Amino acid sequence: MTAIAFEPHSTQARWRRVAGVVYRDLAAMRRSPIRVFEILFWPVIELVVWGYVTLFLQANKVPFIVSMLLGAVLLWQVLHRASNEVSIGFLEDVWSRNLINLHVTPVKPGEYVTGLILFSLIKIAGGLAVMVTLAYVLYGFGLFSVGIGLIPFMAVLLVLGWALALVAISAVLRFGEGAQVIAWSLVFVFQPVAGVFYPVSVLPEPLQWLATAVPASHVFEGMRAVLGGAPVPWDTLALAAGLDVLYVGVALWLYTATLRHARSKGRLSRFGE
Repeated sequence: MTAIAFEPHSTQARWRRVAGVVYRDLAAMRRSPIRVFEILFWPVIELVVWGYVTLFLQANKVPFIVSMLLGAVLLWQVLHRASNEVSIGFLEDVWSRNLINLHVTPVKPGEYVTGLILFSLIKIAGGLAVMVTLAYVLYGFGLFSVGIGLIPFMAVLLVLGWALALVAISAVLRFGEGAQVIAWSLVFVFQPVAGVFYPVSVLPEPLQWLATAVPASHVFEGMRAVLGGAPVPWDTLALAAGLDVLYVGVALWLYTATLRHARSKGRLSRFGE
């Protein structure tokens, strides 16, 4: 068999290295039933708990729309998993003392992160498919009732989650393993002002202003509007997409700066000890 060789800086070679990162993580997951179980366990538990809360409120004639709460749970999982899957994928390399090995391979930092993002997308798609199916079977809620707006809603949340993951990775590169708590908790810092389960209008005025700078708040407000019968708010979605671009720009700058600093100070070696 003749091996196919690509120029190291060619597009084909770059995507081959990205695919290598994805395949590595897929192979590890395939041989670990616990990893597959973890992908489904927490999202399903959250859906079941909130689902029965909605049934309780509905039975007691509390005035609200069930679909809004279930839709919020499902879309929140998109943001939550997008952030956590990438940052935890990075942390697994830290815990296994494999990070320094990656940095002496031909895989570039951008290719490594791209591989983590693509693998997280696979895991999110699998988990979300199970949750959407359960939401329909148990509670009669179809996420696709959001309509065409579902695509940009999810896209904005995915990109925001990946940007937060890059910030968490940057914190670990800069401050060491002691900062890994940021990987678990950073997304929850945004939850109160994102208006996941309630309208932004119930927040104090200073927090309402802060919420306008959070892309997720525009998504969840738009989701509630669509489920309430309003058209897709394309203008606010455009604003959310613009904020996403800003978040990604800052996150990439932080990641590049902290990685360069870690290399210049020789601090990557502590992840191999």
